[in-house]
Amino acid sequence: MKKGTVGGAPVKLSSKNIIRLIKTGSGRFWSGLREKKALDLFHKAVRRVPAYKDFLRKNRISPEKIKNFSDFQFVPVTDKKNYLRQYPLKDLCWDGTLERPYVFTSTSGSTGEPFYFMRGERLDWESSLIHELFLLNSRRKKGPVLVIVGFGMGVWIGGLITYKAFEIASRGKDYPVSIITPGINKIEILNALKKLSPQFAETIIAGYPPFLKDIVDSAAEERINLKKLNVRLLFAAEPFTENFRDYVVKKAGVKNPNLDTLNVYGTAEIGTMAYETPTSIMMRRLAVKDKELFRDVFSNIEKTPTLAQYNPFFVNFEAPEGEILLTGDNSIPLVRYAVGDRGGVYGFDEASPIFKANGYDLEKESRKNSLKEIYKLPFVYVYERIDYSTTLYGLQIYPEAIREALLKKNLNGFFTGKFTMITKFDKHQDQFLEINLELKKSKKAEESLKKKALKEIIIMLRNKNSEFRELHSYLGKRAIPKLVFWEYEHPLFFKQGVKQKWVRKNYKK
Repeated sequence: MKKGTVGGAPVKLSSKNIIRLIKTGSGRFWSGLREKKALDLFHKAVRRVPAYKDFLRKNRISPEKIKNFSDFQFVPVTDKKNYLRQYPLKDLCWDGTLERPYVFTSTSGSTGEPFYFMRGERLDWESSLIHELFLLNSRRKKGPVLVIVGFGMGVWIGGLITYKAFEIASRGKDYPVSIITPGINKIEILNALKKLSPQFAETIIAGYPPFLKDIVDSAAEERINLKKLNVRLLFAAEPFTENFRDYVVKKAGVKNPNLDTLNVYGTAEIGTMAYETPTSIMMRRLAVKDKELFRDVFSNIEKTPTLAQYNPFFVNFEAPEGEILLTGDNSIPLVRYAVGDRGGVYGFDEASPIFKANGYDLEKESRKNSLKEIYKLPFVYVYERIDYSTTLYGLQIYPEAIREALLKKNLNGFFTGKFTMITKFDKHQDQFLEINLELKKSKKAEESLKKKALKEIIIMLRNKNSEFRELHSYLGKRAIPKLVFWEYEHPLFFKQGVKQKWVRKNYKK
C-alpha cells in the first residue's frame, strides 16, 4: 500500500493505520494534513496531467508561485464546463494515457450528454475504509453480516462502489460479510430479507433514502420483523431530515441512530467524498433541536444540511462564498473542482467551540450516546444543489425533460412552458415529485389534458434520464410525478416580471 507522512515521518497507508488515525488524530493534525495534501496534489497534477497544465496556462497561473495554502486560494476553479468538457479524456488522466485498467461509471445525462468517469482499485479501497468503520461501529453480536445493496447497479457509481467497498472491507477480517446486489428491485430486497437475513447476525441495507424508507414500510406490510434481523441502514445521494431518520430508525427497529445509520456524500467524479460519522450525526441531532446552536453552526439557512466528515489523506474541501470545491485524487485528479453544491466547511477545532459556547460538551454528549470516541476529522456540510435540479429517490431531476414535454404539439397550445418542480414528502413520509404547471390565458385543466400532460412528461423523463427510466420500471406509480395546474400568472409560482424559479427546495428541519 502507498506511503504517506504523519508529522514528517513516513507511514504506511494501510486500512489499519488510517482507521487508527481517524479514531485518535487531533483536529490540528487533520487541518495541517488537509492543507499539505491539497498543495501536493496541485503540484503533482501540474507535472503529470496535460489538460491541467494547459488549463493553468490559459488562465495565466504560474504554478511555481503557489507555495502555501493561502496561494492555493488563487488557483482557478474547475468544473465540467470549463475543464472536463474542454479536453480529450486521456489528457485529463495521469500522464495523459488511458493505458491502465479502469472501471467507468456515468452521470445520468440529465443535463445533456453523459460524462464518463473512471476509477481504479485505489478509490474502491478508500471507500472501503468508511464502510469498514461502519462495520466496526456495530459488532454488538459476533457472527456473519449480510449486506443488501439497493443502489442502482447499472452504469452509475453508487451500487458498484458500495459492493466493492464492503467486499474489500471484509477481506481477512474477523467479521465475514456476504453481499447481495438486487439494486432498486424492491421485490428481490424483500425476498432477501425473508429468506437470507434470518441466517445472519446482522443485515445492512444500503440505498437511496426514500427507497430505503419504502423498503422499511413494505417490510412491515409483509410482516418482516426487521428488529429481529438487527438491521442497519446506509444511505447516499441526497439529504434528509432528522425526522426522516427517526422515522426509519423506529420502523426498522434500529438500535442506535448514531452508530447504525450513515449517509454518504459522494459523486461519480470521485466516489465517496465524505460521510456521516457517529460524531457528525450526534452533532447534527443536537443542532436541529436547538435553534441558536443550529444558527451558529449553519447560519440562517432554512434547510437541514447533511453534516459529514472527510479524510484529508484523500480529499479536501473548501467553500468560498458557500460554493463547495473539491480537491481529490482519482484517475482524473480534480483541483478546486466545483461539485455543484452549496454549503460550508469546518475544522474540528473550529466546530467544537461553537458547541461549547452553546452549552454542549462533546465528550459528555458522546458518552450519553454510547460513542466510544470522537472523530476529529474536518467537516463539510451540504444543503442544496447549485444547479437547477431536484432529487427523486436519489437521482437528479432537471427541468430540461419537462420543458421538452411541454413543447409537444398536443401540449404547447395549453401551457406557457413555465413550471416549478418541488420534491415533497406526504404524511406517510413517502417522497414524490410535484410539478406545478402554468396554463395559458383562459385555458382550463380538463381531465383529458391532465392525462396527456402526465403521459408526455413521463415519456420524456424516461427518454432523457436513464436513472428515472430504471426507477420507473421498478417502482411504477411511486415514481410518477404529481401535476398541479395553475391559472395564467398565478402569483404563487408565476408572478409577472419575476425570473422563473424552475426548482424549489422543500427540505425542512
